[in-house]
Amino acid sequence: MTRGSRTALAGVLAAGAALAATEVVGLLDATAPSPLLAVQNRFVATFAGALKEVAVALFGTHHAGALTVGSVLVVAGLGAFAAGLEANRRWVGVAVFAAFGLLGLLAEIRDPQGSAVVGAIGAVVGTVIGTVGLWLLLDRFGIRVAPGADLVFADRRGLAPSVRPHDADPASVVEPPPRVATVTGSRREVVLWGLGTGAAVVTTGLLAKGVGDAVRAGRSTIPAALPTVADTAPLPPPPTFATSGVSPYVTPNGDFYVIDTAVQLPFVVTDEWRLRVTGLVRREVEVSYAELQARGLVEEVVTLACVSNEVGGSLVGNAVWTGVPLRDLLAEAGVDPAATQLVGESVDGFTAGFPLSVLDDPDRPALVAIGMNGEPLPRAHGFPARLVVSGLYGYVSATKWLKEIRLTTLEAEDGYWIHQGWAKEAPIKTQSRIDVPRTGANLVEGTVAVAGVAWAPNRGVERVEVRIDGGGWRDAELGRVASDDTWVQWYLPWDAARGDHLIEVRATDGDGEVQPEEPVGVLPDGAEGWHRRRVVVAGR
Repeated sequence: MTRGSRTALAGVLAAGAALAATEVVGLLDATAPSPLLAVQNRFVATFAGALKEVAVALFGTHHAGALTVGSVLVVAGLGAFAAGLEANRRWVGVAVFAAFGLLGLLAEIRDPQGSAVVGAIGAVVGTVIGTVGLWLLLDRFGIRVAPGADLVFADRRGLAPSVRPHDADPASVVEPPPRVATVTGSRREVVLWGLGTGAAVVTTGLLAKGVGDAVRAGRSTIPAALPTVADTAPLPPPPTFATSGVSPYVTPNGDFYVIDTAVQLPFVVTDEWRLRVTGLVRREVEVSYAELQARGLVEEVVTLACVSNEVGGSLVGNAVWTGVPLRDLLAEAGVDPAATQLVGESVDGFTAGFPLSVLDDPDRPALVAIGMNGEPLPRAHGFPARLVVSGLYGYVSATKWLKEIRLTTLEAEDGYWIHQGWAKEAPIKTQSRIDVPRTGANLVEGTVAVAGVAWAPNRGVERVEVRIDGGGWRDAELGRVASDDTWVQWYLPWDAARGDHLIEVRATDGDGEVQPEEPVGVLPDGAEGWHRRRVVVAGR
């Protein structure tokens, strides 16, 4: 094993030890993010606009996990870099560890859920553990450095070259007793130490994180069931066409898409959580989770869609939401006539705002939701409460982990994604999707089911049409719906002949507007275009 690889390994292990130490320190306040998580949150807050589409395209709903893995790899790289500096000149690499600790402290202070105490102690402990670990590992791996001098190498026979000060005249140098950079440990010893130290670091970090998550989960208690709902939402009967592969009318909680800016799902202390209605109101309203549960709950079936959903994408779902009508809370607060925007703010600082005028439509469902598909709101979908507003993309309306509803003006405040270049107003566009047949499916000539879903929340879907190979449009059969706020399942039997075929679909919404053909990207206000699938039909 070369000297460079030994040095890099020492740095990676020391950086891992520093991270594990900060996770242990994080147990002092389990509801606060660890310094690494705080740095990740700050990174997302700064660069999410530029990276969002790339992350979603590459990793889909696993984009947050990919960021965590990437962060750990970056820290490992910084550790290797710091070790290389430290092996050349004492204390220089240590400064890298200290700088990263300071970065963690600053991120912790700026995080809405952060703790200055955890950040300060984590910065000190992480730097000390990282430094001591680096020195011990460099020594154990046989890396010797002369303090205050340039690095020189000894060969494997133990011959010691000179060590000379930076600016000395070579003719005037008196050779000191050899203090050399040597490689002394055997490869087997380095490997064993590396494996042992790595296992200890990973085990400590995972145990600390596991204990912290358990403590957070214990304080963020999701109830076993929802209270009795005063006004339930009747679901339509299943469609007469039973076609395998078509999205169900109600999307199960576990299959419902999850796209947000949270690197780690926020843990809200249930008994301490409060929802406040503030801003341009006659009086501020504050309710606890228990008080919200005790109010008159209603159910609404609403389709939500992410603005990042490409044509034919899966970032859309339909669910039965349980909650308190948003208009009731606003009426209780008394909205100032000057207010033109409603902004929801999450416990992690995320904000989303939409024009208050959308609530003028009394038929548009708008809830502070605490339940989803008959169950208490899952943590991934915003426990203890979130906003659900029909017909608006989530980035302007569907605030999860809600802590504040703020009445303001459209000019006074922009939500999180507006600063990243997305449109201020974001009605969900009319879309249709082919669920079956899938591209590449093994089809045989004869009757083939062509089916999928279409949506235009708050306007409804009036018609879905399908055409094959550019021919005439044919009307698909539509399933029944609970309201115009949900998607609709559609079906068309196709007499498929042998060969290659192109299937296209388009929808017409309740206002008579036909889904446009021309492809448009998701930025700045959602994708447009017809969904197409190419399939091959074989002979019997």
